[in-house]
Amino acid sequence: MVAASAAQLAADARQGARIDVRNVSHRFVLRGAALPVLDDLSLSIEPGEFVALLGPSGCGKSTLLRLVAGLEAPAQGEIHADGERIGGPDPSRVVVFQDPTLFPWRTVRDNVGLGPEARRTKRAAAARIDAALELVGLSAFANAFPHQLSGGMAQRAALARALVNDPQLLVLDEPFGKLDSLTRMRMQGELVQLWQAQGFSVLLVTHDVEEALYVANRVIVLSERPARIVAEVRNDAPYPRHRDDPALVALRRKVLAQLGLDA
Repeated sequence: MVAASAAQLAADARQGARIDVRNVSHRFVLRGAALPVLDDLSLSIEPGEFVALLGPSGCGKSTLLRLVAGLEAPAQGEIHADGERIGGPDPSRVVVFQDPTLFPWRTVRDNVGLGPEARRTKRAAAARIDAALELVGLSAFANAFPHQLSGGMAQRAALARALVNDPQLLVLDEPFGKLDSLTRMRMQGELVQLWQAQGFSVLLVTHDVEEALYVANRVIVLSERPARIVAEVRNDAPYPRHRDDPALVALRRKVLAQLGLDA
C-alpha cells in the first residue's frame, strides 16, 4: 500500500522537524484556582524521530501535544521547531486526534483536501490528494461519505488529510484508541510504513505500552499530574518489529515498572 504512491508525496517531502521543549510548565484555571498540568518539562525530538508519550490518564500528555502543535501557548517556557519559537498552528505540524473528525457532508476526497482548500491551492494539490488517498489505501473510496467507512478507514482518511499537507511533524493523540484490536494492530504497522516512507517526525500519545514499543524509537514516561519526565526508554529494535520479540518484552517490563504496574 505505502510503496505504491510514496514517491509521489516524497517528491516534495522535507526532512522531519526538530522539536525542542524547554522548561515548559502549564496550568489551567478552574473556578479561579490554578491547576498545574506540566511541571518544568524539557525534551527534544530529533528530525525524523518517532517518540511516544506514556503516562497516567489525565497527567497532561494531550496538553503537551497541543502546546507542541501550537494550539495553545505554554504558561512558562518555550517550544521551538527547527530553532524557531512556536507561536501558533502551522501546516508543517499536523494533529491527528482519536476521533477522525471528518465532515459528514463532504466526500473522503473533499475531507482530505481541506488543508489545500483552506490555502486556496486545492486545484494545484489535486495530484497530492490522489497520492495521499492511494498511500492509505482509500483510492476506491474517494467519493464515499464518512458514514460509509469503517472506523479504520475513517482514521486512514484522517491520516491522508494530514499527509497531504506535507507535515514535518505528525502529532498523534491516541489515533487508534477507539479501534478494535485487530484493526488497531494493522493501523500501527501502516503508520510505521508511512513514517518510514515520508521521513517526518512523530510525537504520539498512547496509553498502550505495547503500541508505544511497537512503533517508536523512544518512549517518554511521564508522572502523575503535574507531569514530569520520569524515564526515557530508547528502543533500537529493527523494523519491522515482532510483538513477541524478547527485547520488546523486556522493554515492556521496564516501562511498566516505571509506571508502577510491574506487579
